[in-house]
Amino acid sequence: MVRRIGLLAFSLAALATSPAIAAAPDEPKVEVVVKGLQNPWGLAFLPDGRALITERAGRLRIANLRTGTLSGPVAGLPALHVRSQGGLLGIALDPDFRANRKLYLCFSEPRNGGNGTSVFAATLSGDGARLENGQVIFRQMPAVNSNHHFGCRLVFDRAGNLFVTLGDRYSQRDEAQNLANHIGKIVRIRPDGSVPADNPFIKTPGARPEIWSYGHRNIQGAALHPETGTLYTAEHGAKGGDEINRPEAGKNYGWPVITYGVDYSGAKIGIGTHKEGMEQPLYYWDPSIAPSGATFYRGDKFPAWRGNLIVGALAGSLIARLEIRDGKVTGETRYLEDRGERIRDVVEGPDGYIYLLTDETAGALLRLTPGR
Repeated sequence: MVRRIGLLAFSLAALATSPAIAAAPDEPKVEVVVKGLQNPWGLAFLPDGRALITERAGRLRIANLRTGTLSGPVAGLPALHVRSQGGLLGIALDPDFRANRKLYLCFSEPRNGGNGTSVFAATLSGDGARLENGQVIFRQMPAVNSNHHFGCRLVFDRAGNLFVTLGDRYSQRDEAQNLANHIGKIVRIRPDGSVPADNPFIKTPGARPEIWSYGHRNIQGAALHPETGTLYTAEHGAKGGDEINRPEAGKNYGWPVITYGVDYSGAKIGIGTHKEGMEQPLYYWDPSIAPSGATFYRGDKFPAWRGNLIVGALAGSLIARLEIRDGKVTGETRYLEDRGERIRDVVEGPDGYIYLLTDETAGALLRLTPGR
């Protein structure tokens, strides 16, 4: 395990085992590809090179990267709960999208008793103007009257199962330890919403069979390792304690019993940083950077970055490049800190460049190309 210790609270012993944050001699160039987005949240590339972009306010748009233009809103979305952190959030294309044109949207859904994170599956029409045959295939239970911590990243594993990250809804953090609900969990479902037969709690009495791992706060970054196919996640802490995890089937990641952060008031959360039976993060940030979208880089435009995990940050207004060797984070380099923009999603494009969404009311799609 490798940890990032906060700048204001470290010991010499910790410093000796923690990777330093490096300067960025390879600072990339930044190009604005598309403007006019309102708080964009999720990004997925179509086979023809255009990009599907979700806007938290409740719009799905198609961006033409060659012309820098946006389509009108795609019709056929489900009913949305658009408040504060809620709205239209994560997106993923079906692994067989070329054949079936199916896509999946993660969103906050209005319900009796409050709202909750849900997953909507639909087919994109041939002209891209509307979603057809849409249905909700998963609902986080129970509904909660909260406008925070929806999670909402979607990642397909190599077997065709769908990982969905689910937040603790802020007001329900203790429920992240309760297997009888979906609060503060990662779930793993089939594309039709059914439960894979090898899920870890499928035979556990009283447990929700969709659960893959638990004890999470608010995961807003998720990606598969390009070589191992293992899921890695970027998770919001409270005040400090943002984490990189490698969630494994059936394991408990500790929230809110153990954490490297404190409450926003400065009050202690839980019992400390360790407890038997609870997993340690691979890496953590203190002070917090508020990590969001993440991707493993596999292309050829940034050869030194190949195999690294690239993570966007909201409060930090940066991207962090994490070097990973043998399943451990061995170094961090930060970029774009001088721009002051909240980075919501990070995706490698089909051209090998890196694309970013800025979470602003006047948001944009950015492209990173090699600098000097």
